[in-house]
Amino acid sequence: MSELIQIGASRPKAPKPSELELKFSETAVAQLESLKTHYPNEKACILPGLWIAQREYGGYLSPAAIAEVAFRLHRSYAEVEGVATFYSMYNTAHEVGRHMIEVCTCLSCHMCGAYRIADRLKEKLGIGFGETTEDGVFTLHEVECLNACDRAPLLQVGDEYIGPVKEEDIDGLLESLRSRSDSSVVKLADEIVRVHLKSEEKS
Repeated sequence: MSELIQIGASRPKAPKPSELELKFSETAVAQLESLKTHYPNEKACILPGLWIAQREYGGYLSPAAIAEVAFRLHRSYAEVEGVATFYSMYNTAHEVGRHMIEVCTCLSCHMCGAYRIADRLKEKLGIGFGETTEDGVFTLHEVECLNACDRAPLLQVGDEYIGPVKEEDIDGLLESLRSRSDSSVVKLADEIVRVHLKSEEKS
């Protein structure tokens, strides 16, 4: 994880109110309004609101995306940014590729060769952890336990767990992902939004 530590790094500044451009689609606005009715207040809707924003903004919670959530939930930018940057599943550090490959390196995966898998991915993609390929297709991240130790070494791509993975599987995996036109990052955010909506319908 040391590759991700940047001493003195700072987040981009929030856009001024006069510069705010609202990009939520009509569907996104309707979903957020629906979710609001199932929470005691708008503050409690920050988490699902951020998932909607991550989907609507192409998988990255830019300052503009966070500002839109703050605007629509009548919260301060600082409050919403604080929530977004607290949780690692929200992509706030940098723009990500269409496919984020997350490599679990906790104990079980480590013992089963996770770093060999990671090294193969770095070699094939030409990037390190926390970086994105020049063509914008892949981002590579090291993550904590994905809670599927029986499938170690394990990768997560969007809403899919892939494992146990062997070094010889990497080429085929990358080729398969590269051939897809969709974004597994955006797809994951959309699936989580849908889960929020379904859970609220049942309550």
